[in-house]
Amino acid sequence: MSIEQNTRLGIGLMIAVTVVFATQDALSRHLASSYNVWMVVMIRYWFFAAFVIALAARSKGGLRAATRSARPKVQIFRSLLLAMEICVMVTGFVYIGLVESHAVFATYPLLIAALSGPVLGEKVGWRRWAAIGIGFVGVLIILQPGVGVFDPGALFPLAAATMFALYGLLTRYVGRYDTASVSFFYTGTIGAVLMTLVGIWHWQPMLPADWGWMLALCCCAALSHWLLIRAYEVAEASAIQPFAYLQLVFASALGVLIFAEALRINVVIGAAIVVAAGLFTLWRQRIREQG
Repeated sequence: MSIEQNTRLGIGLMIAVTVVFATQDALSRHLASSYNVWMVVMIRYWFFAAFVIALAARSKGGLRAATRSARPKVQIFRSLLLAMEICVMVTGFVYIGLVESHAVFATYPLLIAALSGPVLGEKVGWRRWAAIGIGFVGVLIILQPGVGVFDPGALFPLAAATMFALYGLLTRYVGRYDTASVSFFYTGTIGAVLMTLVGIWHWQPMLPADWGWMLALCCCAALSHWLLIRAYEVAEASAIQPFAYLQLVFASALGVLIFAEALRINVVIGAAIVVAAGLFTLWRQRIREQG
């Protein structure tokens, strides 16, 4: 198969990932509106952990190879960080909805660019710093500080974006020493341990119909990660990463159609600026890697 065909397949898989992620977010919002966020995320992680353990057991070297990390402390920390980020983001869905949460969360590539210097020692040129600044102007347009009453719920997706950016950088860091299968195993199992320690104290009885939605959420979580792994296996990350922004489009559509959320003009304009700035930083990153 040619590189071009691989890239096309990778793009198709990444688009599928964004659809499943958006569906997953809508299911999370629905369940977290009725049940404790910790419990919802805990059950999701149980399924996720079972999935990664099953994958590891069937792969070369089995569970022993999956647990063998050159940087176990960093792996544990990044896995705990992702679990906390999911809880914070789902809380944001409940407070301000899918549309505005994803509009603010779209800043995470800009945060990755800004933090890549202090975390990974990478050089960030003036062009990317300018894009980062423009992107955060977009955030201000979305949040409209000084216009009416500022909604503190917007701090949830902003905090989640920061946590996810740090998680992404740490994932890139451990990728220098560990295989993707090791990182994937730690992500699922360590996250499940944390969420069980916290979430079990917030257990609530669930309606039978909601168990069906929970099963759908768990299946989406497993499917999305499998699709993401496949996407990165068949194509370069720099070629397919820009398509990850489609999650903002799909999640916003679900927010409007299912949850009757408003699509305010300032959010649309601000999100467009954030996405444009993010795409520019991804392009500059690709140019730097090729140079």
